[in-house]
Order: sequence, then structure tokens, then C-alpha cells
Amino acid sequence: MSYQQHFSMGSGSRPARRNFEFGRTYVVRPQGKHQATIVWLHGLGDNGSSCSQLLENLPLPNIKWICPTAPTRPVALLGGFSCTAWFDVGEISEESPDDWEGLDASAIHIANLLSTEPADVKVAIGGFSMGAATALYSATCAAFGRYGNGNAYPINLRAVVGLSGWLPGSRSLRSKVEGSHEAARRAASLPIFLCHGTSDDVVSYSYGEKSAHCLNTAGFRNLTFKSYEGLGHYTVPKEMEEVRNWLTARLGLEGSRS
Repeated sequence: MSYQQHFSMGSGSRPARRNFEFGRTYVVRPQGKHQATIVWLHGLGDNGSSCSQLLENLPLPNIKWICPTAPTRPVALLGGFSCTAWFDVGEISEESPDDWEGLDASAIHIANLLSTEPADVKVAIGGFSMGAATALYSATCAAFGRYGNGNAYPINLRAVVGLSGWLPGSRSLRSKVEGSHEAARRAASLPIFLCHGTSDDVVSYSYGEKSAHCLNTAGFRNLTFKSYEGLGHYTVPKEMEEVRNWLTARLGLEGSRS
């Protein structure tokens, strides 16, 4: 099922218009009592299907996993080649300009996926690589109470997980959080779990570490950063086991022991 959003930019009589059409969404149903729903976001060029296959084997019977597929769009990092991407990126570094329009479109799509979940079900977002970056952007929107475009952020996020990712918008984060008591309160109460391999040759370990430090100094104090010696840009069973244990504890899940 596709999902479209239209954004207009520019001023005067010549606004620029971008269309974001999201791909298919895959759902892994809980095997036990439904206590939490997590949207899990794939990396650049991947799709929701591969995530759902990974997550259905994770022994977390009380979680419903929603695995959307990003829009197919030209990506500057790939020389304009089109592939699935949650937002456009030129380089994976602090100096790269942020695609706020693309980030907002994806954050809105994710929030819409979570908006129909039952009130007694805890909701969270996680992801790998660019998916982790998008999850962290959603975390900042949740803290600010609004998207980058100023519209209200409607979801009460209970946890965020990011594997081998980075933080978009890191340069202005601290001033934005410190400028609002409510944002500071929400940031401090949101649990975040970040993992990164020391041998990551796609998203450097140092950038992942800097992103965690930036979040922490901006007021996201309920943050755990785990490093994995020798791990490249991929996941391993030990990492996923730690994600499982962290989610079980933070979301108060029942019956999730192996």
C-alpha cells in the first residue's frame, strides 16, 4: 500500500514541489499479549520485507512490528542514483546539509503508522543505518512536540533504538532543547538505545559516538550507547539479543524470556 505526501517549498509564484510515495508496509503480529508496537526502519536501498524477516525471529512475543518501505528517490550520496531512502543525504557527516523536508515526510509517515494503535499499547521506533537516523530524528520531534515544519508531533514515544546510525540536525539540537522546559523534560524521559560497530566503514564509529554525545549533552539523558569491537556496518546476534533485553526492560514486557 503506497502512501503519498506533497510538500511545497519556495516563495512567490514558483514553489518547488516534491512527492513522496512510500512503498509497501510489512507487519509482524505479536505471538502473545500485544503490549507494544514498534516501527522498524530499514537502511538505504533496503525495504521493509528484509526487516520483517529479521524481526519475526526475535523472541519478543508481545511486540507488533511495523516495517515500512521508504520512497524511491534520487540520493546525492549515490550520485543521484534512485533507491529507497528515508531522506536525501550528500555525505554521512556533521557537515552534510540536512534534508528537513524528506525527514519530516518520513517522520509524519511513521507517526501515522503508530496513530491507530490501541491506547494501552506502548509505541516505539527503531532502525538500522539511515533508518536509525530517521528514528533519532523522530525522537527529537517527540521532544520538541513538533516536526521541523512546525506542525504538532502527535505520538507519545516510549523508546527509540538506533543501530549503526547517526543524528540528523545535530548542530542545532542543544539550543532547541534548552529553549523549552517541556522539550527538556520530554528529552530527559525518553529511553534511547544506540549500538555501533568500531569497524563500521559506512557510518563511522566516531560519528555514531558523536551523535550519542550530542543527544546526551542536549538533554537526552536516558541514553545507552553500546560499542561492538570489530563490528562493521551490519548486525550480529549478540547485538540483537541486547536490543531484545533492553526493550523488554524499558517497555515492561511480559513473557519475553527465551
